[in-house]
Amino acid sequence: MKKLISFIMAIVIAIMPMNLSFANEGNDPLSVSSKSAILMDVGSGQILYEKNAHDKLPPASVTKVMTMLLICEALDSGKITLDDSVQISENAASMGGSQIFLEAGEVQKVDTLLKGIAVASANDGCVAMAEYVAGSVESFVDMMNAKAKELNMKDTNFVNTNGLPVENHYTSAHDIALMSRELLKHDVISKYLTTWMDQVVVGKKQTTVGLANTNKLIKHYQGATGVKTGFTQQAKYCLSASAKRGDTHLIAVTLGAETSPERFKDATSLLNFGFANYESVKLCSKNDNIATLTLDKADEQKINLVAKEDLSVLIKKGGNKDFTRKVKVNENPIIPIKKGTSLGYVEIYQGKTLVGKVDLVNTKDIQKASYLKMLQRVIDEML
Repeated sequence: MKKLISFIMAIVIAIMPMNLSFANEGNDPLSVSSKSAILMDVGSGQILYEKNAHDKLPPASVTKVMTMLLICEALDSGKITLDDSVQISENAASMGGSQIFLEAGEVQKVDTLLKGIAVASANDGCVAMAEYVAGSVESFVDMMNAKAKELNMKDTNFVNTNGLPVENHYTSAHDIALMSRELLKHDVISKYLTTWMDQVVVGKKQTTVGLANTNKLIKHYQGATGVKTGFTQQAKYCLSASAKRGDTHLIAVTLGAETSPERFKDATSLLNFGFANYESVKLCSKNDNIATLTLDKADEQKINLVAKEDLSVLIKKGGNKDFTRKVKVNENPIIPIKKGTSLGYVEIYQGKTLVGKVDLVNTKDIQKASYLKMLQRVIDEML
């Protein structure tokens, strides 16, 4: 028996290095050639694939995802509108690289500048919008880094708005997926990200400039929804690509590809892998009425609480779709309450496992009830 055990142990020891070597060779079933890559589900934020996803790398023009995100937030908050007029500065007009050839002193609409950024990767448009939204490029960059921190983008530091080569300007595939996911939540950006070809009129002589989307997947990949390409000699070829089929919305980020075809091939492989193996189940939509909160001291006693944003969960295709939900509301909030305040949340469970959570918010301002109204309620209850 001892000889038999010794013989078996010798065989195990002999074959262990061979097994370990085989496992290491097969750790990238998709054969992604880009230096860094990630595949993320938009709805849940779940990561389906990653390769060196936290490596800090120059993102080139993919930087503009954050620039567009801050512009969209300014639009959604009412700080600016698409019809606002923006005067182009010398600084904005001096930007090299990809541009829409803005001239110092001319005036352009926010709509035109955002289109130029999203479709043609306009460096001059980025600077013009940064100055308009924040007052200066430096202040806008501070906003970019603050937003990165808010989104838990730990691998990122922005130095400019457009990704032109500069020291200490970096991010990661993981962080690009995070900010791309956040950008896609803004409905206003969709028409710009999915525009294949368009034109703008610029310059004091009103010259027509044709625009062609730098993201070729917009035309060639089913369900493509965005997002942004980038290239510099240092960064190589970069891409944040998103696509939606049914309720399944995915983001594929590739950084450091040696050629442009390679980045699109890698992103296509990642997206194909995701759509082939996973599906998204929408659990609730933004503004769905989830709960009713009763506030005796409020002007209106019954307050509708709605989902702050879409909530979905990603499952393996053909997997279990049985979910339960638990609603929790704040019974004693301090009045007055501004519209959009988080007053509770809904949790989604599969069995005992928490698979999703979304805040519940009020749809209008809540004011205190007048003394006369409070007295009337007391009388009504007594009667």
